[in-house]
Amino acid sequence: MIRRVNEKDVDALIHLMYQYIVDFYRRPRPDEKDVRELIKLLLIHPERGIQFVAEEDGKLIGFSTLYFTFSTTRVKEIAILNDLFVAPDARGKKVGEQLFKESLTFSKIHGYAAMTWETAHDNYHAQSLYEKMGGKQTNSEWLNYEISF
Repeated sequence: MIRRVNEKDVDALIHLMYQYIVDFYRRPRPDEKDVRELIKLLLIHPERGIQFVAEEDGKLIGFSTLYFTFSTTRVKEIAILNDLFVAPDARGKKVGEQLFKESLTFSKIHGYAAMTWETAHDNYHAQSLYEKMGGKQTNSEWLNYEISF
């Protein structure tokens, strides 16, 4: 099941975000207080961004995060898919596709001009998903993708 994050999800989502930040991207572990504040900020101010979670048997197994900004060249708001992560033991079940589709649908029905995202050159699994979902590469330094509405 894919749904919006709620207050009850905060602790489990923090755990998933650490897997994403530290284990997957090998970045320094941020302070838990800061991660908690980010999640709560988006709960309180959904105009700044929104998070979706994938839940299976009462356990969170993935998440996506959209942030909202403006595109000067479009003179409209766009959604940035900043994060899409599925826990390693839940991969291969199309959870990433479901999170992606929920993020894309949200962006489209809320009137954003496009949903954009990027991934590293060596993240072939993500590239395969994004191309399967209809994304087009838009940059040679990073693999930037976009679906315009």
